[in-house]
Amino acid sequence: MSEMQDYQSSLEDPNSRKFETFSYLPAMDAARIRKQVEYIVSKGWNPAIEHTEPENAFDHYWYMWKLPMFGETDVDRILAEAESCHKAHPNNHVRLVGYDNYAQSKGAEMVVFRGKPV
Repeated sequence: MSEMQDYQSSLEDPNSRKFETFSYLPAMDAARIRKQVEYIVSKGWNPAIEHTEPENAFDHYWYMWKLPMFGETDVDRILAEAESCHKAHPNNHVRLVGYDNYAQSKGAEMVVFRGKPV
């Protein structure tokens, strides 16, 4: 049996915090993020962009960037909105959410830009 790997993470160190499944993997490049957006679109989920300050990522709601993009299927447009949010809030974490209408829950959620901790 293999040993369990320990991921050093603590509330005191904002750089070590994990947000979701993908945060335990190496950082995704633009091509891999694009594949995830394509997956969200292929499932028929509604994409949305959210952001927050790194120090508030765990104890506050994230701010919504505009409204969810109901019915949006253009991957480039979704990625452009994430980029626009990052440019407007360069020190904030930016995450992409895929809302599943049928399950009425989040089908996917991932941080696509990490802000700089204060």
